[in-house]
Amino acid sequence: MNIFNRTIRASGGLAVSVTAALLLLCAGSVQAGARIDGISGTSFSFTTGTGEISTPDGGSVHFWGYQDTTGNANPFNVPQYPGPTLILNQGDTVTIRLTSGLPVFPDNDGCTSIVFPGHAVTTSGGDRDGLLTRETCPGGLAVDYTFTAAQPGTYTYYSGTQPELQIEMGLVGAIIVRPGMGENYAYNDATTQFDHEYLFLMTQMDPVVHQLVEQGRFSEVDLTHYWPVYWFFNGRAGPDDLADAFVSWLPHQPYNCTPRMTPGQKLLMRLIGGDQGQHPFHYHGNNADIIARDGRMLNHSRSQFTTLSVPGETVDQIFQWTGEKLGWDIYGTPADGMPAHDCIDADGDGFGDVSAGSTFDHEYCADHGKALPVVLPEQQNLAFGGWWSGSPFMGSGGALPPGEGGLNPNAGYFFMWHSHAEKELTNFDIFPGGMMSMMVVEPPGTPIP
Repeated sequence: MNIFNRTIRASGGLAVSVTAALLLLCAGSVQAGARIDGISGTSFSFTTGTGEISTPDGGSVHFWGYQDTTGNANPFNVPQYPGPTLILNQGDTVTIRLTSGLPVFPDNDGCTSIVFPGHAVTTSGGDRDGLLTRETCPGGLAVDYTFTAAQPGTYTYYSGTQPELQIEMGLVGAIIVRPGMGENYAYNDATTQFDHEYLFLMTQMDPVVHQLVEQGRFSEVDLTHYWPVYWFFNGRAGPDDLADAFVSWLPHQPYNCTPRMTPGQKLLMRLIGGDQGQHPFHYHGNNADIIARDGRMLNHSRSQFTTLSVPGETVDQIFQWTGEKLGWDIYGTPADGMPAHDCIDADGDGFGDVSAGSTFDHEYCADHGKALPVVLPEQQNLAFGGWWSGSPFMGSGGALPPGEGGLNPNAGYFFMWHSHAEKELTNFDIFPGGMMSMMVVEPPGTPIP
């Protein structure tokens, strides 16, 4: 479903208004899976090609992308941005065969390649030795890249041919290697267990570069004047990243970015710096514990509320939200007009356990029974956001004026997750957009597929 109504007008340039229902986020409408979308196996066939990505301001940008031709990735059978996410198992020996479908111009031969940081790669075939690895050219020989996924973790892959240009054009992707310990662990360590995982592949684009490349004017590309105006999570600029994955109106951008969880669950954040910029990724609601960098566990985790993503680096973090020490009962009290409920801490960790008779699993018992400490204004004094359920209490909606709200049917809590660089929260200077998503803490028991 296309959830955006775009109005476009020209007045000394392009002005775009994104109107109506910006984000239709509810159970059954946004399928933000507990597992990251991608392709699995040990043998893959990729080609490179061109396409147009869509931006929420009504524009489009020419790009180069990797396309999986083995038939198990993007159902639209087109190059995609970013490239297909490879989900591998530790110990697998993997081969990726690459051919090039890039356009050939007098000053650009269309040759390309892939490099796989963190893996010992052997190559065969191809047309020539490049600066970093074997390369394949349009109409030439395919090149095979083979490596063993020896270490679990989060990795990236990208073009090793003119990387300063080809990565900008879109030739970048993600690799996840699952540990032998099981798919609910980030590494072979019990402390890395998680309930849900989400990918945050951060990239940016300067459309001037892309226009020049589309027209074959490579000699005019001057990266010393590089000026990005679009920023992406997983190939989509906000708020498009909150729409379903694999929607027909974004065929080249199949992946979304809508983190969801319930109180007490652990969410694994897989961060990748996929371009030449640095992006301060800021997450509201709680700190996150950094457990690994570049596919290697740290000796000690580090708790912080903003992570600087740098080019080519991957970071794994565990995020948890419990409502601890908010100072009021998030499920309400009879004094708030809410039903009474129990909080029984059976194991001494400070949180309620449904198995012991608590009404809600992982409620913070020290705040149980504490009334909301403020008096809410009357409706006529409020400006309503789409995510306001009508009530401050988790799992309980309230009365809303006609036409207001509707984007939070489960009455969860929404937290913006975004770049902390203000310009990166825009789409060509139009706010909101860019590297922006929403993390949703859903009421206990909400199914998160």
